[in-house]
Amino acid sequence: MSFKPDIFLVTGCAGFIGSKVSNSLLECGNIVVGIDNLNDAYASQLKQWRLDQTNQFSNFEFHHIDITHFDSLRELFRQYRFKAVINLAARAGVRASIQDPWIYIQTNVTGTLNILELCKEYEVEKFILSSTSSIYGKNDTPFNEDSKADCQLSPYASSKKSAEALAYTYHYLYGIDTTILRYFTVYGPAGRPDMAVLKIIHSVSTDLEVPIYGDGKQERDFTYIDDIAQGTISSLKKMDFEIINLGSDRPVKLKYVIELIEGNLGKKAKLAYHPSHPADALSTWADISKANKLLNWSPQVSIEEGIKRTVLWYKQNQSWISKIRNLE
Repeated sequence: MSFKPDIFLVTGCAGFIGSKVSNSLLECGNIVVGIDNLNDAYASQLKQWRLDQTNQFSNFEFHHIDITHFDSLRELFRQYRFKAVINLAARAGVRASIQDPWIYIQTNVTGTLNILELCKEYEVEKFILSSTSSIYGKNDTPFNEDSKADCQLSPYASSKKSAEALAYTYHYLYGIDTTILRYFTVYGPAGRPDMAVLKIIHSVSTDLEVPIYGDGKQERDFTYIDDIAQGTISSLKKMDFEIINLGSDRPVKLKYVIELIEGNLGKKAKLAYHPSHPADALSTWADISKANKLLNWSPQVSIEEGIKRTVLWYKQNQSWISKIRNLE
């Protein structure tokens, strides 16, 4: 009997997490149908670079589709029998959501609704939704999946909470096996240029000022991209309905991350202090006991090793990465 590979739909396949998840699935011999609208939320060169890596796999098929376009999505569901849908397409970013909350609702809420409707219609066995630690807002740490989370601090966080609620509703009404993954400050090679790690690496490397909002003692649960991808793929198992944190369980101060970057670059940062932003949480910290129990998952890459790998990637790609927008 010949082997018949599973077919997975990965939305946001040119995104930071989406590309890594797609590549990991492809390496295992699965077929991945990836969609992305390649929007201009941040530099398109980086998205294209990621997509170029994934396009090297013969078992990958790319479709330039926006998840808010229901008819285009439906045509895709008609063509393929998906084993699972991994919805990683999203508008991300706390501060940007304050400037334009409408696009966050359109993508993160309406887009998720479109996919859930088609999962129902075409009887997809498994749905995974990417969510965020921003859901927890101001909460006692470590953040536990059972913690009360109804005081979001930004439109971004509110949009993801709404997507979570929709996912539960479709599980309840139609029995879709659903896993919601709350990611904690994902970083690594080819990361988003609007996030702290890559921006700081670039600024220190090119002698630009590093803006610090607050006193630099704010803590984040930085989680390396490879660990996030592995946790996401482990979540493809049948679990009925679960919300699971994926984090490092080791929050570190922003100043410590800057020190690690300085050490790996051999240069000192020029720090410029600014008032803290009201939408920024003072600390994030994932309780990952549930991920360990249900997925047999725990992070393997320390912040020290992860920063080392990310700085190395930046050095190897500095000729083009240093020219993209969002870094300064």
